[in-house]
Amino acid sequence: MLSAPTRFLWCIRLRTLFLPESPREVVAMIRRIPFIALFVAFSSVLPAPVFGQFDDVVIRVPVTGVVELGLAPFIERSLEEAAESGAVAVVLDMDTPGGRVDAAERIADALSDSPVPVYTLVNRRAYSAGALIALATDRIYMRPGSVIGAATPVDGSGTKAPEKIVSAMRSQMRALAEEANLDPEVAAAMVDEDIEIEGVTEAGKLLTLTTEEAADLDYAVEVDNLSALLDDLEVEGATVTTAETNWAERVVRFFSNPVVAPFLLSLGFLGLITEIKSPSFGLAGGAGLLALSLFFGSHLIIGLAGLEDILFFAVGLALIGVEVFLIPGFGLFGLLGGIGVLYGLYMSMLGGLPTSPDFTRAGMVLSTTVVLIVVMAWVVIKTLPGTSRLARSGILLMDSTDRETGYESAESRVDLIGMIGEAITDLRPAGTAQFGEERIDVVSESEWITEGSTVKVVSAEGYRHVVRVMEQSKSEEGSSAQES
Repeated sequence: MLSAPTRFLWCIRLRTLFLPESPREVVAMIRRIPFIALFVAFSSVLPAPVFGQFDDVVIRVPVTGVVELGLAPFIERSLEEAAESGAVAVVLDMDTPGGRVDAAERIADALSDSPVPVYTLVNRRAYSAGALIALATDRIYMRPGSVIGAATPVDGSGTKAPEKIVSAMRSQMRALAEEANLDPEVAAAMVDEDIEIEGVTEAGKLLTLTTEEAADLDYAVEVDNLSALLDDLEVEGATVTTAETNWAERVVRFFSNPVVAPFLLSLGFLGLITEIKSPSFGLAGGAGLLALSLFFGSHLIIGLAGLEDILFFAVGLALIGVEVFLIPGFGLFGLLGGIGVLYGLYMSMLGGLPTSPDFTRAGMVLSTTVVLIVVMAWVVIKTLPGTSRLARSGILLMDSTDRETGYESAESRVDLIGMIGEAITDLRPAGTAQFGEERIDVVSESEWITEGSTVKVVSAEGYRHVVRVMEQSKSEEGSSAQES
């Protein structure tokens, strides 16, 4: 849409061109006629551009290194952008030793739902999770000297995963092969070494196919490079654009790293402790909540954490808050809150199909976090000025414990030795005795002492006040009563 001044200027020019007002303008218009005719002639020969007409675009998505949960959001975003940009195809340039099964399943689901055709170019290796991802694409291409297969799930030590996980992987591979009109037994043999296929693999050997073997079984098409793949797809003139991870995906991968996670959690709890210990108008608490949000947000995006894990953590924090602000001391609410927090943190680092290394890694992260929190909390409590919040909660004792305030130090009660009093509770062997106007926690020297017995302090060591029952004094009191 032209602006009003621009439209006005064009009207003036057109008026000058086609509505001459003087003989001089008539001559000028006649001189322009040959140029106008020449322009119209060339315009009729040249092809007219069509709005929105562009060259075909192919998106190349590198899948290199270990398949981890951070790869799934990257591929999902690449597929969405390919669909929005009108790309004719997406090519996964793959060289991977495998990785997490749950990450591969998430990627396979995204590939199956993609409206844009997706192809895999195996550029050396497509082991384990890589084979699962490749089978989820529309067609597999392999460079000479490449391999695909060996898809049995294993843990970090190379030990075969439990049958439950192996069965799920075997069924998934078989289903993807059936969807692609490929022999499902070949795909299952990549997972289960007990499957025997005549002329392909023997029982007891896991199936891994070379480029030629995969081509003979119609599992792949052999090509020399990406250009040959595009020729086979009949889009040899397409513009190839390589997808790259954006800053948000790099941030998510960074914060979900097992090395970074303990420090992120520690900073989160440190901010909350600092806010309680020394209020800073929400700055420390806000920073703590931000750190915890980054931890859970990154783990939620890559698929490690679930909403139920975050709920456990939030409920645990709420219970601890009830213990701190509403109920003095550390009792049932604090214990349940601590369990909820630890459980939520631990489960948020496992993912959907955890293996033994995942459990070990989560335990190490949680242990490191607890140690860092204890150290940081001790530093905060020692360095920051105290406030009434923790004092009111009873977690921190902010008042002095002296005689003026009604407290007695056990170390200074040597003056009790030899004093005689009365047991006001049963001593089994510990209990309470009354000495004058003081009630002292005591312990029996040997036998249990019943309530109401007369006792004598025989020793006082630290917090331990040892008493002995005065049987003789009891009999004397009884005889005195009879005489009276």
